Amino acid sequence: MDFIEVKNVSFGYDNADDGARKTVLNDVSFTVKKGEFVALLGHNGSGKSTLAKMFNGILEPEGGNITVNGIDTKEESTILEVRKNVGLVLQNPDNQLVASIVEEDVAFGPENLGIPPEKIRIRVDNALKAVDMYEYRRHAPHKLSGGQKQRVAIAGIIAMEPQCIVLDEPTAMLDPQGRREVMDTITKLNKEKGITIILITHYMDEAVLADRVIVLDDGNIIKDDVPRVVFSNVEFLKTHSLDVPQATELAYRLNSGGIKIDTIPLNEQECVEELLKALKNFYSSFF
Repeated sequence: MDFIEVKNVSFGYDNADDGARKTVLNDVSFTVKKGEFVALLGHNGSGKSTLAKMFNGILEPEGGNITVNGIDTKEESTILEVRKNVGLVLQNPDNQLVASIVEEDVAFGPENLGIPPEKIRIRVDNALKAVDMYEYRRHAPHKLSGGQKQRVAIAGIIAMEPQCIVLDEPTAMLDPQGRREVMDTITKLNKEKGITIILITHYMDEAVLADRVIVLDDGNIIKDDVPRVVFSNVEFLKTHSLDVPQATELAYRLNSGGIKIDTIPLNEQECVEELLKALKNFYSSFF
């Protein structure tokens, strides 16, 4: 079942210097199924963040339409329903934390939806448990680590019980430990709770966790496939100023150097397995 449908969407911005119009999305079309985990990739200015803001109605398409669970995001009368269905997590968690106590911050969204207090209590507790932050419920957000803050921001979205969470560079400002915490949370919500995930990221090692990868360049979709197919096209991605996972990059360089790697690895474990195979083949050629 298609949960989000993007149909012939176009959008542009006026240049602040000369007033010229810059198109950032050009007749883009794709769908996201309910419960799917999709990674959106592309260099700066490719249209990723613009799409993220369209999924919950912050921006409207200039051309084409986006529907969320059958609701047109352009319809002002139903925009609240769209935002109930799609939660948006931004890059800097400090910009999303509004209260002085963690549990009060998580309660902020449901309160604005008019949820009864007794139900808010249940939602807040469940949301904090879902991101493994329940023990910090009475802590001050500003005293948490970057990864913990981002998990609280995600809990605030979960408490509104959306069917989909869009995350726009959620780990960009975090250290490696914080990134792991947030990605563990995202994959857990997708696999265990069935929440649809749309992840915008510059970290290719995060994108490989998705069911599907969509690559944007200059407002157009240039790739849309499973991670293994997308990242096997290393040279194609590099021509579009994109990286590949570290394990994939290593295998690519070894292949270029004459050491044959049969299957392109996407993560460390696969890389180790392929390297062992390559070494075995190398030594067997001498005996």
